Amino acid sequence: MGKFQLITKGLVKENPTFVLLLGMCPTLATTTSAINGMSMGLATLFVLVLSNMAIAAVAKVIPDKVRIPAYIVIIATFVTVLQFLMQAFTPAIYETLGLFIPLIVVNCIVLGRAEAFANKNTVMDSACDGLGIGLGFTMSLTILGLVREILGSGSIFDWKFIPDDSDGILAFVLAPGAFMVLAYLIVLFKKVTAKKGE
Repeated sequence: MGKFQLITKGLVKENPTFVLLLGMCPTLATTTSAINGMSMGLATLFVLVLSNMAIAAVAKVIPDKVRIPAYIVIIATFVTVLQFLMQAFTPAIYETLGLFIPLIVVNCIVLGRAEAFANKNTVMDSACDGLGIGLGFTMSLTILGLVREILGSGSIFDWKFIPDDSDGILAFVLAPGAFMVLAYLIVLFKKVTAKKGE
């Protein structure tokens, strides 16, 4: 499989949110706005690419008995670097995402790609795979956050297009709205990709 195909499969064929249904906790919890969804997606992408590359580089020297703990240590290292960078350069976003940044360590998307792909492939292929899956996750979270923000707050990327005296539909900012929007987006995604596959 070529590098371009490795990247594009994460966007459509193996989209972590709409196809594989992975990482549902951060997906539902952090997508109250488009900027939050995009920020969480980019944070996961950062960790995914770097941890995939590191795991691919050292996979052959890690004994099978300690494979998963070793992967978690590698992933936790990059998450710690990400936390320090976010605290230094984007403190507002770091505060908004809160607990979900450290939880990237045990995100099933990151661990799954380490186990299913990175430990069996080259560093460059693993980087492309991480980039594709990360972009797919970022795209999904941004779209989900955008729909919830439009319906729930009447704004797009914090730009309010509905007058302040009229609010959006509160349910879309809360948990029930997250489930409902995600369900409709999954159905829409499957219909669109099924038509392209015909």
